[in-house]
Amino acid sequence: MADKTQEPGGIHFPFPFTPYPIQKDFMAALYQVLEAGKIGIFESPTGTGKSLSLICGALSWLRDFEQKKRQEEARLLEAEATAAPLSNGKDPLLLPLASQGTLGPPKDPAEPDWVTQFVQKKEERDLVDRLKEEQVRRRKREERLQQIRHNAQLKYAAKRMRQEDEETERLLDLSREMLAAGSEPEQLASEEEELVLAEYESDEEKRKASGADEDEDDLEEEHVTKIYYCSRTHSQLAQFVHEVQRSPFGKDTRLVSLGSRQNLCVNDDVRKLGSVQLINDRCVDMQRSRREKSIAEEAKPRRRKQEQRTACPFYSHERLQLLRDEVLVGAKDIEQLVALGKEARACPYYGSRFAIPAAQLVVLPYQMVLHAATRQAAGIRLQGQVVLVDEAHNLMDTITGIHSVEVSGSQLCQAHSQLLQYMERYGKRLKAKNLMYIKQILYLLEKFVAVLGGNVKQNPNTQSLSQAGTELKTINDFLFQSQIDNINLFKVQRYCEKSMISRKLLGFTERYGAVLASPREQPRLAGFQHFLQSLQPGVTEAPAAPVEEEEAGAPRPASPLMHIEGFLAALTTANQDGRVILSRQGSLSQSSLKFLLLNPAVHFAQVVKECRAVVIAGGTMQPVSDFREQLLACAGVEAERVVEFSCGHVIPPDNILPLVICSGPANQQLEFTYQKRELPQMMDETGRILCNLCNVVPGGVVCFFPSYEYQRQVHAHWDRSGLLARLAVRKKIFQEPKRANQVEQVLKEYSRCIKHCGQAEGMVTGALLLSVVGGKMSEGINFSDSLGRCVVMVGMPYPNIRSAELQEKMAYLDQTLSPRPGCPREGAGGEPVHEGRQPVHRQGHQAPEGFCQHRAPGPALCPPTHPGKAARLDPGPRGGQSHLWPCLCSSAKVSS
Repeated sequence: MADKTQEPGGIHFPFPFTPYPIQKDFMAALYQVLEAGKIGIFESPTGTGKSLSLICGALSWLRDFEQKKRQEEARLLEAEATAAPLSNGKDPLLLPLASQGTLGPPKDPAEPDWVTQFVQKKEERDLVDRLKEEQVRRRKREERLQQIRHNAQLKYAAKRMRQEDEETERLLDLSREMLAAGSEPEQLASEEEELVLAEYESDEEKRKASGADEDEDDLEEEHVTKIYYCSRTHSQLAQFVHEVQRSPFGKDTRLVSLGSRQNLCVNDDVRKLGSVQLINDRCVDMQRSRREKSIAEEAKPRRRKQEQRTACPFYSHERLQLLRDEVLVGAKDIEQLVALGKEARACPYYGSRFAIPAAQLVVLPYQMVLHAATRQAAGIRLQGQVVLVDEAHNLMDTITGIHSVEVSGSQLCQAHSQLLQYMERYGKRLKAKNLMYIKQILYLLEKFVAVLGGNVKQNPNTQSLSQAGTELKTINDFLFQSQIDNINLFKVQRYCEKSMISRKLLGFTERYGAVLASPREQPRLAGFQHFLQSLQPGVTEAPAAPVEEEEAGAPRPASPLMHIEGFLAALTTANQDGRVILSRQGSLSQSSLKFLLLNPAVHFAQVVKECRAVVIAGGTMQPVSDFREQLLACAGVEAERVVEFSCGHVIPPDNILPLVICSGPANQQLEFTYQKRELPQMMDETGRILCNLCNVVPGGVVCFFPSYEYQRQVHAHWDRSGLLARLAVRKKIFQEPKRANQVEQVLKEYSRCIKHCGQAEGMVTGALLLSVVGGKMSEGINFSDSLGRCVVMVGMPYPNIRSAELQEKMAYLDQTLSPRPGCPREGAGGEPVHEGRQPVHRQGHQAPEGFCQHRAPGPALCPPTHPGKAARLDPGPRGGQSHLWPCLCSSAKVSS
């Protein structure tokens, strides 16, 4: 039974059960942040019901906000009816309407009063008209959704429509087969040609061909205040949707789950392409061919295979309308959307996007909010809306990862070869401007390969580089060294985006990269095919496989030019906000160019600027100063706008048993540094400890390793030494899968095994799950009750202190952040001094090595006599987590 909690301010928070005191405080603080339009940093430990507090707190605010907005609308309409003044429509609740142009500029003192009054009255009339339109549109939508909720016949309308379409397509196929089996039609006189029926197009087909698929009035952006909830993984989003479903808001909230085409596409012909980029391109091409096909192209005879690829059978306006309304009725996760799309024979990807304007709560991955181009493509408008970022402890790393791009020498050579062959084949048919930009791209690719020390005309797999190592450059230095500073990269990047040259190039290589050319064309293109095959890593000379075998195997990789376009876009970043890393690894194919984003605030600034309020929440947000200074302050957020909230745990300390194990049964000291963690005795001792734990702990045991590579090494060693067999006596062993789409299956088998072992008495008492910190199972998975009776952390996931990326990031922070307690400050000689660590300098200077553990904030916990080692575990500020900081006590040279 839902509990309705009332706070001192008179705010009601519906809750599925009686909330904990910290949940009440969380919801009240969240409500105030959204009401005041602030930026909130919320910390609530894992297991305290953070997701449910976010849902009930945010949706309670949205409920009250919409109620106030409708009351203000009614007041304005009533005032208009009685000819009363409308207060110029400047109420903050109606600012979204004002942003549409209903409010004019401030009064000019030089203007006569009658002009001002006329403009004011016109603005008032426009505002009233817009309010009336909004009311009509809202009423229609609510009636439609109410019908779907209570009218079972409408739920089967899509099914009937699908059956009709399938029957029509079957009859059309029969007609096409009859035409194909017949002889060539005889030539008719011009007078007789007029007697032959022209190709028939229904009204719906004409609307599709003209691009009038959508009802513009129906799909126009409504002024519905939205809450965008984003998290890192699809499992976290699915878990959040399930929490919404069981909350008091589950039935009445219009929730839309967004995902990639790879997750939402129901067209098997497109899904089998495998690559995310190929799926995106094929889908976009299908829609472009539907809307932009000219009359001349329509008149040309087409082959049947081309007809099948021009339009997607799941993109029908009428079916998408029905699917859109179904999406808005009740909360649905990605899997439920896909099932609904298959049943309705309508694309869930476009159906969910058509539902965004009317949605109240939009659930989506990080990337769709934090990447401007993706936001625009998905139709996400943040102006005046609310963004909730959950699991935000890695938010800055996520922004950096999204906007950092790496291209290999093999990709550069392959793109150059493909583009050169494309220009040679179609050069005479291209316009002058196309040729100019293609030659500029070829020049850029040639210079990128040259700066790595290679030759674009030779096979990258066989090119050995004279120099090896990592070199780090500013963007401007890289442009000058590559001799491309005279090229306008903004225009080139814009041309690639608008002309979609990478997609044209992909179609070209699909046609001529395998045995698809006619016998007459094969000799001329044989060299091109051979070179393309030689560029694939690990491919030896062998006859080309038949087309059938190739289609049955692994999907064809995306065009390398697509990756290079991202690198070109990254090079347009401001010089101080990024670096270019030149990695030379012996051969050209293994070498790479990587753009590293140093300032994630430049991409987060637009989000905080447009949104009404932004909340970043997580289980561990310490040190909060990092978010304040590195992200928010650099994004232009005033300190007064930032609100912090932090709470303890609901579980009593007596119910938790944290243990720090320093040695195992053989008295072997545990030291998981890079130098010692791969020693056989270290891995053996870890296995013996885990065996002892599995002997006494019932149910599920989850063991986390610092990296995938180390997990693989330990697993292989245990297999050889027999420790894996000893573990299997008591626990069935599961490993985190490499592919994201296999996670759900592994978790189901893990849960099923534990449930079965709990019911049947035997030697096997449960299951052991080997996972990785920061991997697919470290966040958003609820290991409740018997699924997680014991959690083991092997070592700590220290970053590689010798990494050039980490060195440059730390140097950037030292140079840009203002001094604060526990952070860089100037010493007597003007050099930055750190609490317990030395400053990081760029190449050629002494650099740090190793780590120590610090409380955040607070003094160092490790004694200065043990540089580079992990400190003893000490409780944090609330007896909880302590935080890892780089220990710069010992030093080493950084190779340039």
